[in-house]
Amino acid sequence: MFDSVYTSTTLHYEPELCTGCGLCSIVCPHGVFVQGNEVAELRYPERCIECGACQRNCAFGAISVRTGVGCAAALMLEALRGRKGSSCSCDGQPLCCCPS
Repeated sequence: MFDSVYTSTTLHYEPELCTGCGLCSIVCPHGVFVQGNEVAELRYPERCIECGACQRNCAFGAISVRTGVGCAAALMLEALRGRKGSSCSCDGQPLCCCPS
């Protein structure tokens, strides 16, 4: 029926709290969520940029995002400082957002 709870460093999704409204799939700029038959599906969690749009639009508390703590935040801070990814460390994980 429901997928299991998904938790990463910044993204937490509990499908049993999802009502299937589809807002998360509409507002996510990188298609992390897609509308499933009954509830949203967390299809591409590695694409999450920690913007928090999904959380702000989920009235049912199924999604939480810790913004400003992960790789996306590190890349933005480095860009603002005029450097290229020197403080981002994904430890060589596949599909990491950090430049190699």
